[in-house]
Amino acid sequence: MSMIGEYVRLTPAELDRLIGDEQWADGFVHELIDTELDEEPEASQARCHDTDKAWDALRFLLRRAGFPVDIVHGEQSVPWDEDWGYGPPRYLTAARVQEAARALTALSPEHLVEGVAPADLAAADVYPALVWERGESLDYVAAHYEAVAVFFQAAARDGHAVLVWLD
Repeated sequence: MSMIGEYVRLTPAELDRLIGDEQWADGFVHELIDTELDEEPEASQARCHDTDKAWDALRFLLRRAGFPVDIVHGEQSVPWDEDWGYGPPRYLTAARVQEAARALTALSPEHLVEGVAPADLAAADVYPALVWERGESLDYVAAHYEAVAVFFQAAARDGHAVLVWLD
């Protein structure tokens, strides 16, 4: 089974309701995901996004770059314990999404991976370790970084918060 980094953009009102209503949250988020799987909106309009298995490499590289916002795991806990795959989701407020979008704009994918080799990710036990042990290119991570930057820039443009979890 794979661990996938998942994201959903939420209006401030949706975030407030989600925090207070665990049952509504699960249904609402999964309905958004199902709808987008059917409709396939353009990246700048999508409210759902995933980073596939690149989430841990992104975590490692962003931490190494001194990134100011935890876009991989979120920063605020929801007040309920429901497991959405690998623990409960977390979120970033609209203000933190704004800060993340600015920082993502300032950090190019080339700079993110500069000076890092697959062996460095393998040595740091970054998931999925087998990929890095085989010496796979960091292009996969850079492409996911570019896509998550578009997602966060759209969320910031629309004043959205972002829900984050590993599934």
